[in-house]
Amino acid sequence: MAIGHPVISFDTVESTNKTAAELLRLSKVQHGAVIVARAQTAGEGQRGRTWVSEPGADLTLSVVLEPERLRAVDQFELSKVAALAVAEVVRQRVSGEVRIKWPNDVLVGRNKVSGILIKNELVGEWVQSSVVGIGINVNSAGFPDELVATSLLLETGGVVPVDGLRQDLCAALARYWALLERGGADLAEAYTAQLWMRGRWADMVLDARPVTVRPLDVDGSGRLLVEDPDGRVAVYGLDRLRFAPR
Repeated sequence: MAIGHPVISFDTVESTNKTAAELLRLSKVQHGAVIVARAQTAGEGQRGRTWVSEPGADLTLSVVLEPERLRAVDQFELSKVAALAVAEVVRQRVSGEVRIKWPNDVLVGRNKVSGILIKNELVGEWVQSSVVGIGINVNSAGFPDELVATSLLLETGGVVPVDGLRQDLCAALARYWALLERGGADLAEAYTAQLWMRGRWADMVLDARPVTVRPLDVDGSGRLLVEDPDGRVAVYGLDRLRFAPR
């Protein structure tokens, strides 16, 4: 089935990712299905954080994907598909610079407009299925200072139709999914080109200590390639390296 069909809508769920995973477990959904909710009571973010969204104002959804032949070691390709699709539809609507913050946030300027959380089901060395959770701040009018966030409303000054955004997002996901199915080289190039702080000195945290490094690229496993001030290049996963809090 094409990505975006069917759309299964709920008024309120604990999280769209949990709902999608349960429907997938019961064989009630398959590739391309979208679970969307007006509100989440326990939306999920990275590192166990809660995803904050305004009921009815923002876009919170999960997409079910079933790759035919995607190796587990290459599962970060799904993050690239999602991040590039989100960045595209956001860029179509705002004038500010849109970038992908490793591993899977989308920023306008330095402010977060979207977060992505992906849960994969692995069988042996292959990805059997994936639930791609996406939250986009659409019409929220404000955020706590500690979130360093923005919304399409705050960026444009006008209300953005949520349903139209969802439709455009699904179409973009389908296009980047097609790139992945053709081998992923174009996908990697596009992701790297949009990487936030690429080639610039960034404050990060490595093994719980602050460091200043320059992000260069992301490898096939989703690890960040960085250069330190002495010119040494190393690669780290999210378990060891992250951007310093702002």
